[in-house]
Amino acid sequence: MEIERNGNELILHESSLITSKTDLRGYITYANFDFIAFSGYDEEELIGHNHNIIRHPLMPRIIFKVLWDTIQSGKEINAFVLNRNKEGLEYWVYANVTPSFNANGEIIGYYSVRRKPNPQALPTIRELYTNLTNIEKNAKEKGKNDMDASYAALVATLQDLKMTHQLFFITMQHDGGVGEFKKLVASKYLVHIDKQFNYPAF
Repeated sequence: MEIERNGNELILHESSLITSKTDLRGYITYANFDFIAFSGYDEEELIGHNHNIIRHPLMPRIIFKVLWDTIQSGKEINAFVLNRNKEGLEYWVYANVTPSFNANGEIIGYYSVRRKPNPQALPTIRELYTNLTNIEKNAKEKGKNDMDASYAALVATLQDLKMTHQLFFITMQHDGGVGEFKKLVASKYLVHIDKQFNYPAF
């Protein structure tokens, strides 16, 4: 399969469907052809290894925390994710992750399908993720909890948009943007926040 490349970035096709399954700890139990192709790893290098093998260092840690908190509670989640393959090339995906259940209704693993993200959404998502990553970095340097800091910023932004994280990501993928979001990216909410918040449920 020929993969489109733009500099250091791989571009998903409209028909691309990256699929994987993991156990409860995030270790890969299944990887389809597209996952193998974009990740640059052989199937043997993926199966049995943690899904974070393709994690990009510029992804905010808080996004993964929200993702794991959501699927471990039995709910599905959508999110934009920046990955890095074996060769160090990056590729953006729009991911849907759902829990897998057994006959007793117990979660036994997770199933993820990744598609081509809406290109119009990516500049805004990049800016948001860069701000969240910087908040985490600054909090760490000050000896503070980086996850609390970035979570507070993310929650405050979503509150102003009157959206849940799920609605925000779905809207960004469908419409390519959210009306007032660009103003919020540069607002007081996406700077390091020292005061305590009572975080609402996502």
